[in-house]
Amino acid sequence: MTAEHDDVRDLLAAWAFGALPPDERKKIPPHLADCETCAAEAELLRETVRLLDGAAPDAPEPNGGVTSGTSVLSAALTARRPAVPHVAAHAAPYAAAVSGLTALLVEAEGRWGTPVVHDWDVQATVAHLLAADEHLALLLGLDSRVPPSRTEGADWVAAWNLRTADVIAHEHGRSPRETVAAWSAQAHALLGTPEARDPVLAARAETVMGARLPVADHFVVRAFETWIHTDDIGRALGLSVSPPPEEHLWQQVRLAVRILGAALGPTEPPVLLAVTGGDEWVLGSEDEPVRAELALDPVDFCLLVGGRYSPREVPRGESGDAGAVRNVLERAASLAWL
Repeated sequence: MTAEHDDVRDLLAAWAFGALPPDERKKIPPHLADCETCAAEAELLRETVRLLDGAAPDAPEPNGGVTSGTSVLSAALTARRPAVPHVAAHAAPYAAAVSGLTALLVEAEGRWGTPVVHDWDVQATVAHLLAADEHLALLLGLDSRVPPSRTEGADWVAAWNLRTADVIAHEHGRSPRETVAAWSAQAHALLGTPEARDPVLAARAETVMGARLPVADHFVVRAFETWIHTDDIGRALGLSVSPPPEEHLWQQVRLAVRILGAALGPTEPPVLLAVTGGDEWVLGSEDEPVRAELALDPVDFCLLVGGRYSPREVPRGESGDAGAVRNVLERAASLAWL
């Protein structure tokens, strides 16, 4: 990349919001005419700004029966969203989750400081996703959008905690719209990578945040976290967020079951896990009879793995060895890092 390219790219978010002084603003159009990469990013940023400014022209009119709460969100979800590149099946859940969060953030205007989860407000939650997506983005050859953190010598947990704290602090020094634009641009850049379109390229294994998985699975993890935090923001704003489309939800369920099975290992008391409407899996030892049966709704299972239900609170059906069931539920909840 040239210095001019880097300079212009760093200005794009402010340019999209009309926040550049005239001497810097005049640098943008000539570069966009010659640089396809920056032109595509600029269009994504402009579309994000249009969404944050209000519903698109083809969305329902404010006086057309849309008043507040869930109905407002439904109107936002029908508005025109930023176009995403064609992606393979493994990246489709992430593309949908990005689109859903983009639409929801229309409703955050003027409410960015609303507490969401942990000690994060709405802006900080989006900044957290910017930091979380960055791990995969860097592996796939994309550039960081936030100054680097000093994480040398730290294990992945400590490094992750430091990075997310640094990114949140950095973004709180900028406007919420700039944070959303940076997250949106990085998410769409991820969806534009060859690995998002080609299952063969996405089959290679990479370690991200302590988990060695195929790149395809890392895209599903990104979808999972984006949906969980979209739901967090929706709850904070008093809006109902629908679960992912069924096909995408089951991609996330199946991946979570695989990770849970690996975490339990081959020596734990075997439990038959049935996720309503889908498959059944025996988790734990293969050398002894099943000790218990556990039935969970797919959304509840994902919320448990995402740390939004405790093992005692999650709605479930169970029979047999209560200790074996508790072991599975506690291990599932322990997988959460969100």
